[in-house]
Amino acid sequence: MGLHRVVRTGQRRPDKAQGVIIAVDGPAASGKGTIARALADHYGLPYLDTGLLYRAVGIAVLRHGGDPEKCADALPACDFSAAMLDDPEIRSEAASRAASAVSAHRDVRAALLERQRAFTRQPGGAVLDGRDIGTVIAPEADAKLFVTAAPAARAARRFAELTARGVHVLLDHVLHDIEARDARDSGRSVAPLMQAPDADLLDTTNMTIGDAVRQAIFLVEARVDP
Repeated sequence: MGLHRVVRTGQRRPDKAQGVIIAVDGPAASGKGTIARALADHYGLPYLDTGLLYRAVGIAVLRHGGDPEKCADALPACDFSAAMLDDPEIRSEAASRAASAVSAHRDVRAALLERQRAFTRQPGGAVLDGRDIGTVIAPEADAKLFVTAAPAARAARRFAELTARGVHVLLDHVLHDIEARDARDSGRSVAPLMQAPDADLLDTTNMTIGDAVRQAIFLVEARVDP
């Protein structure tokens, strides 16, 4: 089951006078992006996939012949143009690997921090997804979800997505990349991937798209509209 389509459920804004911030964190291919987009659609809130910022940095580094593993190469790339976020290459596997590398640099994360926090300060609130939204970017978020799934299920989803786009890959290689990225993201010293203490866990391993989105809405409303 590939969690990649937005499920439209009709709009209903949570009852928070000052706006609502929803943080959605989780590992690669867990379904967090689909769920975050669906929540934004459901509540009529602006949405930011923060991973795109790191992908943009990674692609900029690669295009300039730099090494994403080197902070000295990655930091200047943080000053990328907004147009980069619409570049088709930003969705590639090369961008994904480069993003994981540049996101481990403390200075890179600091350079992108305010850009993400500014997004949360919009009137009415916002939905953001990433790996450190509930712990670093918006620890004050009204609702926090940590979306996960078994590595094998996530690898199968990513494999299906890549195959549908005409990319030739082996499932074993996709699983290896998923596990390697999990290790990098969880083991880095700066803003590691982790569930915030006050985040609700949502395991999508055996869920359909609709079930996952409905459960996410249930969890959010239990937090912001008791």
